[in-house]
Amino acid sequence: MISSKPTLSAVHAREMIETSKSKATALNVPCSIAVIGPDGYLLAFEREDGAMSGSVELAINKAFTAQIFNNATDMLSVLAQSGAELYGIQHSHNGRVVVFGGGIPIQFQGQAIGAIGVSGGTVAEDVAIAEAGAGILADLLVPARS
Repeated sequence: MISSKPTLSAVHAREMIETSKSKATALNVPCSIAVIGPDGYLLAFEREDGAMSGSVELAINKAFTAQIFNNATDMLSVLAQSGAELYGIQHSHNGRVVVFGGGIPIQFQGQAIGAIGVSGGTVAEDVAIAEAGAGILADLLVPARS
């Protein structure tokens, strides 16, 4: 029996980064951009010239957070407020959970296949840059045969 499942390749990840970089350039925001696979490990990463050193781990951890919770990191910020359902969650996973915008899960055909994380600008800029990268996948992805 032939089954197909969606996949996110390193080539797709590079395309996402290139598209995100174009958006970052348009916004004049040097940033770090991370794309991870469904296993939570990096497929591609780039730190642009001029991006703050602190943006490196934040971009990776935003992607990680979006992947493990299958939710955009800006949505988690509401749930992580004092008194909310997930208060304190940012302290889990050895402090890797990020609860502000810039991490977006990638889904294709209803399956989580990875995530993108961006850091270097304001929260709104990081979200816009990540959305640009995530937005190109509909044109790139086709199911893999296995």
